[in-house]
Amino acid sequence: METPDCGIPEHLATRMSMAEQYEYLRTKLTRRRTLVTAGAMAAGGLLTGCGGKSTTDGKAADGRTSSPATSKVPGAVVTPFGRHLAFGADPKTAMRISWQVPFAVRKPYVRVGLKPDDLSRRITAEVRDLHTPGLTGVRPAVEQYYVHAALDDLHPGTTYYYGVGHEGFDPAAPAHRSTIGTFRTAPANPEKFVFTAFGDQGVSNAAAANDHVVLRENPAFHLHAGDICYADTNGLGKTTDGYDPTYWNLFLKQNEPVSRSVPWMVTTGNHDMEAWYSPDGYGGQLARWSLPENGFDPKHAPGVYSFVYGNVGVVALDANDVSYEITANLGYTDGKQTKWLDGRLRELRATKGVDFVVVFFHHCAYSTSSHASDGGVRSAWLPLFAKHQVDLVINGHNHVYERTDAIRNNAVGRAVPIGASTDPTRDGIVYVTAGGGGRDLYGFPAGVKESYEGHVTRHGTVDTVQWEKGQHTKAETVEWSRVRYRGFSLLSVEAESGSTPRLKVSALDGNGKRIDHFEVRRGR
Repeated sequence: METPDCGIPEHLATRMSMAEQYEYLRTKLTRRRTLVTAGAMAAGGLLTGCGGKSTTDGKAADGRTSSPATSKVPGAVVTPFGRHLAFGADPKTAMRISWQVPFAVRKPYVRVGLKPDDLSRRITAEVRDLHTPGLTGVRPAVEQYYVHAALDDLHPGTTYYYGVGHEGFDPAAPAHRSTIGTFRTAPANPEKFVFTAFGDQGVSNAAAANDHVVLRENPAFHLHAGDICYADTNGLGKTTDGYDPTYWNLFLKQNEPVSRSVPWMVTTGNHDMEAWYSPDGYGGQLARWSLPENGFDPKHAPGVYSFVYGNVGVVALDANDVSYEITANLGYTDGKQTKWLDGRLRELRATKGVDFVVVFFHHCAYSTSSHASDGGVRSAWLPLFAKHQVDLVINGHNHVYERTDAIRNNAVGRAVPIGASTDPTRDGIVYVTAGGGGRDLYGFPAGVKESYEGHVTRHGTVDTVQWEKGQHTKAETVEWSRVRYRGFSLLSVEAESGSTPRLKVSALDGNGKRIDHFEVRRGR
């Protein structure tokens, strides 16, 4: 968290309008009193809800009127910020464009075209008003406005230019041409591409540095394995957690240089269960993100979905549903997510042109770091991963980089040292903890040394634990912990199709230096 003061960081101020600077300072000056617990909120009699879509008369869809401070600001002085992309159900033809505005606006829209000076197509957008009530004597109410546009019927393998606007702010006007961004749809047929991944990002210099590394990799998309922003500081999914909704404003500004052009595909971690907005804590996520609506319940579980890009099928899961460690949402889908997962993995394996299946979610199936391994994840999902021969599993939660050997039947199926290849049809599955996205780092058990490219140490067993039902832990001694790195990092995965399809998996530190690499190849 940044040090409270009365100024605006230079790297943010240069991208903010006067109206945005006013809003930033207004929220920041109350910030020292913002991180209150919901226990205090309950004592104050607060009721918190997630508003519906905004209308163009300054009212939310549920009939609430926006605060006078926001509803009277002219659109001409309101600058959109925090643009972030996401695929629709089919990355070849569908893109979702999302952004934030500091005040309520009328008639938001997206302009899109094949040239930056020809944005003739205009798509109406919707505003989702997220209301966080104030606490008397502690903080004012917070209104946040997230705007979303659905672009469908796009052409595969095509670069598009776009600009976001509203009544009074036209991105095609000369004064706003610098705000125009680009995105590229997935190719019609599989070809070589790169995607990146990490979890546990937050707002920090390290998080911004990782964003720069992502940009240098030029990925087709980025996977964020949960614990996105850390507006919820405790991560227990309870109304007693400390919470600052304005932290999302800083997060979206921080990520905009990369998320405006790279689809930012998120799922939910324990810090993303914000209990003030809905019983399951996902009202805030539904307001901020537009993700593929092909999961088992997109209106209540936004972090569960799938898509196919090139020769890779990607599945996002919500591990809060099965976690034995953090139980606020344990069992909230009543098994429906796991049933959906079984069917979706089966469909992907039967899809022509899909060589690899990558699954990502937050809580670790296999890790020796602070949160260790989650037995709930292992029990619910690992049998399905093995049944459908998943090729790679990416987790966050532990703020380190850790990579296993190929695991089969809960044991090492094949050793995969740095630079080696593995075949999931024969050896088992490699699990990667990529939790070094930018939040404060963790470590490894006492006496366990780091081991990574350029610093390989003697391989041996590690004494660790796994979480069991009832939030108990069970000791285990494991041999599968192959690579360990205590530093900020991310994954970069190159997918190749053709006669010998492969995933070339690399881990990069916060400066872009490689710390691990291996290949996944499937038997032919």
